[in-house]
Amino acid sequence: MRAFAALAFMTALVTMAACSRAPQPDAYGNVEATDVIVSAEAGGRVLSLAVTEGQRLDAGAVVGTIDSAQLALERDQLAAQRAATASRVNEVGQQIDVLRAQRSAASAERDAASAQRDALVAQREIARRSYERTQRLFSQQAATAQQLDQAERDERVLADQIKAQDQQIKAQDRQIVAQTQQIEAVQAQRQTARAQVQSAEAQVAQASDRIRKSQVMNPIAGTVLATYARAGEMVQPGQPLYKIADLGTVDVRAYVTERQLSGVKIGQPAQVTFDAGGRREVVAGTISWVSNEAQFTPTPIQTRDERADLVYELKIRVANPNGTLKIGMPVDVRFVPGAS
Repeated sequence: MRAFAALAFMTALVTMAACSRAPQPDAYGNVEATDVIVSAEAGGRVLSLAVTEGQRLDAGAVVGTIDSAQLALERDQLAAQRAATASRVNEVGQQIDVLRAQRSAASAERDAASAQRDALVAQREIARRSYERTQRLFSQQAATAQQLDQAERDERVLADQIKAQDQQIKAQDRQIVAQTQQIEAVQAQRQTARAQVQSAEAQVAQASDRIRKSQVMNPIAGTVLATYARAGEMVQPGQPLYKIADLGTVDVRAYVTERQLSGVKIGQPAQVTFDAGGRREVVAGTISWVSNEAQFTPTPIQTRDERADLVYELKIRVANPNGTLKIGMPVDVRFVPGAS
């Protein structure tokens, strides 16, 4: 019995010595996850919201619906207004085509009147020379007074016809100008109608977008951490519905002293140790962020030197495919030297 007791005592001493030589963690930290609060994008009554705490959701999954009946009616009304305005654009376009045809006809008549005037001017020139020749013959008593009067009447008739033709051409010019102004006014109406169509299309698109936003779409793959609304409740745009986080990869927030800071770098491997079902497990991680500014030691954390007044915050990215690491879980951290 004495030999057994001595052996047990020696074993205990060896164990205590081994424990005393066990390396201490370089830092202590807690597990965190980047969460996303999913909010309502539309206001109204929640018709359905199929999310529960702990539920795993895929990215892009539709998990709820907000009543959009009023929005659908508004969209249909706007679509009808857009169709009516588009029809008005077509009618104005046809009116412009008619006005252009009328102006083209008026231009053709004006051109014909101008050509006729040119012919009358040529005829008058001939009549003027004939009248002048008849005057010379009459002075030489080689022509009668009747012939002189006829030549004078012919020249005057052609002059009056030219004046009448000039007035007709001016009237046709005024008609063409008026038709051109009318076409420009109708074109302005068509432009306004087109702008109204574009505005109506934008309003229809906005209504459709609001209807689309009435569906609650899950933004990221992850686990639901908390729910804030239920089916049947009234919600406003921006009101939180639930919180979700991807727990497949988590972060460990830890703190180091200034003396330790030179031994840690972004990208450096680290070992994270935690309790899991009564046993200690170790997983690999990588330092993903190191603060550039010191801060006073936070009350709930510990460091290698607890007397340090200033510490530097860092984060360690750790894969968590099995979900063993839980948010808020305390862990020990050891930095792997000689790697970055």
